[in-house]
Amino acid sequence: MNLVVIGVDAHKRSHTLVAADMVGRRLAEKKIGTTSEDHLKAVEWTAQWPGAKFALEDCRHVTRRLERDLLAAGFEVVRVPTHLMAAARRGSREKGKSDPIDALAVAHAALREPDLPTARLDGPAREVKLLSDYRHVLVTERTELINRLRWHLHELDPGLEIPARGLRRYCVIDDLAERLTGFEGLVAQLAREMTTRCRELTRQINDLERQLRERVRRLAPSLLAVPGCGVLSAAVIIGETAGAQRFRSKDAYARFTGTAPIPVWSGSTSGKVRLNRGGNRWINCALHMIALTQTRGLGPGKDYLDKLTGRGKTRVEAMRLLRRRLSDVVYRALILDERAVAQPADAPMKPAVLQAA
Repeated sequence: MNLVVIGVDAHKRSHTLVAADMVGRRLAEKKIGTTSEDHLKAVEWTAQWPGAKFALEDCRHVTRRLERDLLAAGFEVVRVPTHLMAAARRGSREKGKSDPIDALAVAHAALREPDLPTARLDGPAREVKLLSDYRHVLVTERTELINRLRWHLHELDPGLEIPARGLRRYCVIDDLAERLTGFEGLVAQLAREMTTRCRELTRQINDLERQLRERVRRLAPSLLAVPGCGVLSAAVIIGETAGAQRFRSKDAYARFTGTAPIPVWSGSTSGKVRLNRGGNRWINCALHMIALTQTRGLGPGKDYLDKLTGRGKTRVEAMRLLRRRLSDVVYRALILDERAVAQPADAPMKPAVLQAA
């Protein structure tokens, strides 16, 4: 097989392409711009190697347009995590750091790791990710605003009682705005402006949640059927996964989610593993929240946790195993939902039963 991989080191103003054969030898390199016309030049340059595939460092916002143009041209595109590219560069015989060196390292990582996730054209999952990310930004901004507002309120009236998480509710915000009308001075003025801004942020956040709820219920009914998985957790999983069918198996998906344990044993000591701190931490956090909800009695997670702790596992170890098990459940649910979306509307759907843990 004369497989050729085109490694790409992507930047905002330019992309550097390096072609490598199946044993990692550099064949050629080319530097292009970042417009669709420049991407067409890359396609024409790649025509000398029929069947070549592209390997891009996983920087979605920088490589989004390039991915879309290459996929539209019919090329296979794989995403190389940054840490794999960095490891390939450190192990290279050519020392230093430059765009061609980085592009060749991306190609080497793609050759060494045959099961990397492949890129897909943008679809509904992309919209869910954009909405979920924007909501997270607004929630972070509201939290910082509330923290500053509470200090101003303490200065105005130390005895003023605001319920915990109360400034997320319209009734509390409106009541506070009315009470602030009785204060004068710059601090009171800033507090009133912050209260108005807090109300606006809450309105935007609630509107984004409604949009997410509509999309997630349409795209992932099987995922929402997993006990403990709410709309916001499902939105994070859908957006970050970007298509479960691009993973070859549930084990590959577990490595992506950071729930697959890392073996650490040698010689007479065997079977030891440690926590995987890699993978997608957003999905890992969503799986942890599902696991916490199940351990409180919603779903089979509590029974599974009790069984493991009864065998001598600590609660931390049991939670890690539960997250690994939930990763498989989520993967199956995503596959079912994606097949249902791809299935014609008039085709009969097969009933599916999901085990939550």
